[in-house]
Amino acid sequence: MTDHDGTSSRGLAADDAPSLPADRDAVRTALVEWYEGDHREFPWRRTTDPYEILVSEVMSQQTQLDRVVPAWEDFLERWPTAAALADADRSDVVAFWSDHSLGYNNRAKYLHEAATQVGTEYGGEFPESPEELQELMGVGPYTANAVASFAFDAGDAVVDTNVKRVLYRAFDVPDDDAAFERVASHLMPEGGSRTWNNAIMELGGVACGKKPRCDEAGCPWREWCHAYQTGDFTAPDVPTQPSFEGSRRQFRGRVVRLLGEHEEIEIDTLGHRIRVDYTPDGEHGREWLRGLLSDLSDDGLVQIENGDDRITARLR
Repeated sequence: MTDHDGTSSRGLAADDAPSLPADRDAVRTALVEWYEGDHREFPWRRTTDPYEILVSEVMSQQTQLDRVVPAWEDFLERWPTAAALADADRSDVVAFWSDHSLGYNNRAKYLHEAATQVGTEYGGEFPESPEELQELMGVGPYTANAVASFAFDAGDAVVDTNVKRVLYRAFDVPDDDAAFERVASHLMPEGGSRTWNNAIMELGGVACGKKPRCDEAGCPWREWCHAYQTGDFTAPDVPTQPSFEGSRRQFRGRVVRLLGEHEEIEIDTLGHRIRVDYTPDGEHGREWLRGLLSDLSDDGLVQIENGDDRITARLR
């Protein structure tokens, strides 16, 4: 509900969105009609299965969507249900994750444990609210809300990088997380999280990307958009992702992939296999590798065994 002075009973301050039009229903209708008229086809948009949606959300966290599609399909072919995933050997799940370059391998571990929780703590049925979904291992607020939205149509407004960019440009929302949350929540129709969240993320991904395609993509908000009217298409600051090449994340993936192919590997042999400049006593030698293995051990992915004359590593 909106007060006469333009503030919202849900906490929207007047200066959160200076360009937010008075006719919010027209804004909502324009976006939904644009989305329903034509949008990118991703297979997880054709399902309301919370397990399938959870897998897609976890895979998408640091991976381009065109690469997620075949990985998602392969994953579900191998483990089609949460129960099937829970029964799987965790090392197989981690190896799959690494083989498909899906980002941090501990996400595979958490997904496996979340599937186990669904069976042991929820009788095989996924919880439906964002709050309950956050009880699953590795499921944070954003992922919980996405699953609640797309599986159960019971989520809050999704606020990701794309949505922030849309709100910043269209309605002059300040670059402030709390302001983005309030405006996004105020704009979303009651009880319409599934379609709305898909639609506004599609707008950010297709029409309002880093390089805007307002006319080409037929952006439905052009008549209200502050950026379109002023020509100022700057965007909120986004933290720069560290380079993957040469990163600890890259070498963690190499370790897990290699250990998935062997029962166990001696530490120096492992070092030489994952980087060409490995020397036991060098900068990237045993001390560096032990630190890497220790991190993986803390994540529950790797087991380190100290023998009398050698150190070996294996997947848990």
